[in-house]
Amino acid sequence: MARPIIAVTCDHRAVGPAGTSARVRPGRPEVYIGEAVVRRLRDAGAIVLLLPPGDVGGGAELLRRCDGLVITGGAFDIHPHHYGQLVQGRLDGTNEDRTTLELALARLAMERGLPTLGICGGMQILAVASGGTLHQDISGHEQATDPATAWHPIVLAAGVPVGLAAMLGSDANSTHHQAVDALGAFSVLARAPDGVVEAMYLPGAAFCVGVQGHPELRSDGPFRGLVAAAGLG
Repeated sequence: MARPIIAVTCDHRAVGPAGTSARVRPGRPEVYIGEAVVRRLRDAGAIVLLLPPGDVGGGAELLRRCDGLVITGGAFDIHPHHYGQLVQGRLDGTNEDRTTLELALARLAMERGLPTLGICGGMQILAVASGGTLHQDISGHEQATDPATAWHPIVLAAGVPVGLAAMLGSDANSTHHQAVDALGAFSVLARAPDGVVEAMYLPGAAFCVGVQGHPELRSDGPFRGLVAAAGLG
């Protein structure tokens, strides 16, 4: 059986790390992604295709050749104008090139029924792409410790699909200050004890799941679920 190809969205920064030697090596613009996501997908049996921000048409063309999609998180917020609101609280840096691409890819993936995993900001993208909204600031929910460790337990919603519930585990890390409010087309999979939506799924889809934490730092469950679904396409 051929290995499924999984597209993964990447982040961008205007200035990357500068060199530390005596030679002049200034920081320059970079497209990048945390290695943990790539490693989890490869360990699950996937071929990974990285998609840089921008070029919505090119990203959509590549996605049509893929078997699954991961929309990753990053150190930025989705501007509220994407879900019809004004800025009402803390708004960290935005990245319109990335947000525009990820919204387009999320909608295309849902239209095609393509197996999709949204991580942190990627979960928020899925909600917004399907007509949902976000809590713009839930300060105090972010953990102060290394996100390779758990921060709070999660509580599964009643009646969720057994296979999806099994891949989540019983706790999550927390690096976000925004969260899903209205879920659009999605249903709740799990919540934090304070009620924040920690995972969601698209009813009727083979695999379309959002997780608010960063499971790549702690677990391979969601990645194996995605790759297994993508391999059936």
